Amino acid sequence: MSVIDSINEASNKAIDQSEEYLRKSHDFYKLKIFQQLSISVSMIFKAVAIGGVFLIGLIFLSIALAFYIGKLLGSYTMGFVVVGLIFSLCAILLYVFRGYIDEKVIQKLSKTFF
Repeated sequence: MSVIDSINEASNKAIDQSEEYLRKSHDFYKLKIFQQLSISVSMIFKAVAIGGVFLIGLIFLSIALAFYIGKLLGSYTMGFVVVGLIFSLCAILLYVFRGYIDEKVIQKLSKTFF
């Protein structure tokens, strides 16, 4: 009966090791998900904070530029029209190069996550 006892003991040991492996794998994936979630939330928060401050600065610079150009042209209305055209041109350029921008963002994020 020692052969049967030996097989039984080996199978019990294999079951115990399998259960331990599953517990460790579960813990690892929980930590990995927490890490990825933390990185994602941190990136979103930084983007919103930096983007918000940049947007406020851009608004003030745009208004100042519009008044300056308006003073040079003799009409504040024309200054605001010129600044509006500049922003429209920037928007068109961003639209044209949106594929390139998407590619760069995906490359940057893939380095972070993988």
